[in-house]
Amino acid sequence: MKIRKKLLCLMSIITLVAGSFSGNIHAKEIVDWPQGPDTQSAAAIVVEIETGAILYEKNIHNVHYPASITKIMTTLLALENSDMQEVVTFSEDSVFKTEGSGIARDVGEQMTMEQCLYAVMLESANECAYAVGEHVAGGSIDAFVNMMNERATELGCLNTHFNNSNGLPDEQHYTTAYDMALIAREAYLNEDFRTICGTKNYTIPFTNKHTDEETYLNNHHQMLFPLTTGKYLYEYCLGGKTGYTTVANSTLVTYAQKDGMTLACVVLNAPSGGHYEDTRGLFDFCFENFKMMNIEENETGYIQEEKKYASFVDIDSSGSVVLPVTAKFEDMKSEIVYDNTDADVVGTIAYTYGERFVGGADIIANDNIAIETFEFHPQDTEEVKGEDTTKEKTVKIPVSFIFKCIGIGIAVIVLIFLIWKFIDNFYLIKRKLNMNRRDKSPYKEIKKNKMYRRRRRTRF
Repeated sequence: MKIRKKLLCLMSIITLVAGSFSGNIHAKEIVDWPQGPDTQSAAAIVVEIETGAILYEKNIHNVHYPASITKIMTTLLALENSDMQEVVTFSEDSVFKTEGSGIARDVGEQMTMEQCLYAVMLESANECAYAVGEHVAGGSIDAFVNMMNERATELGCLNTHFNNSNGLPDEQHYTTAYDMALIAREAYLNEDFRTICGTKNYTIPFTNKHTDEETYLNNHHQMLFPLTTGKYLYEYCLGGKTGYTTVANSTLVTYAQKDGMTLACVVLNAPSGGHYEDTRGLFDFCFENFKMMNIEENETGYIQEEKKYASFVDIDSSGSVVLPVTAKFEDMKSEIVYDNTDADVVGTIAYTYGERFVGGADIIANDNIAIETFEFHPQDTEEVKGEDTTKEKTVKIPVSFIFKCIGIGIAVIVLIFLIWKFIDNFYLIKRKLNMNRRDKSPYKEIKKNKMYRRRRRTRF
């Protein structure tokens, strides 16, 4: 019975691996990716948040100044490295070494981290971004800038270098549409960031320096809130961050959601008003020409079709791909990759359409089973006569079992070789045995002793 269960585990693994090979062989080469509109912006990109798939791109690796969309990274680091209720104290540098947009804070003024981040994201307050950076890095803005660059590298940014926390003009402060999309996507995966960037209005209560009035904040992203005009409002907009300097022109990061698809759009170096027009056009293009498909509901080449043997692992139900509306699920290529460090994830199915990555899903081990060696965690679901099938069953395949199987295989090969050699030399062996059994001569052997030799010498 134990051997039977172990064989089922092995068949489960073989089924999954064979499915990955068949998916790679039979998928067609697809090159008909929808071509989007041209933009006024010098560089632009649209990515799907859940999968990370790039739906539109234009000069995505060209370097530009980011201006205040820099504050997305500042906010992300603050959320990752501080508590929202921590008290931030404004230093002289934060007040006097910043210019441009702000909310007129004073030296020694104190606000919570939450209040500072709302001021950073809604009003693009430069002094608040500076104060946040100092606070997170223990009083050193240079240390915080180093944190920004290290985090950008971790995210896979290729051509980004930050030199301040607010985006004020600096020749050593630059990024690309591609890198900014990586940062924007990572930030949006943070729940607190989603809440902040999607807030239209916020009120900062009295502080130790502003004791007589509250501070009212309004979101400057006019696709979400009509700060000066309502013509750019976009019903699917979830928020984002604006940016502008004379050297950067208009920059913009925007999030939008429709029909279960959440997108992030980044535009750089756009003319005034052009950043909103480009973003709306790109969103409309993507929502009209792409669709989301759940992998678990559509995948038949790995687990679903061979449930009898592959029921020991499951596809993550949240895994999705994004495809052109004219494409079918079967048009994709797929492969299993094993680079996930999560103990419960034994692999990931990665999908490509043509040469583009379009999404993936984790292969998750069944919680009821424990296998020490193999990458897949199976569960025996077949009924066994005479046994209580309502009880939970566990199957373990130790390393020793694998080596025993290898040893037995080698022993069988050696045995077959020896038998073959024996048959090949059978007659030779038989002849030798017969000669060894041959009757001795009936004549007495004459011993040639010394006396005999002397007699022979005497006669001659």
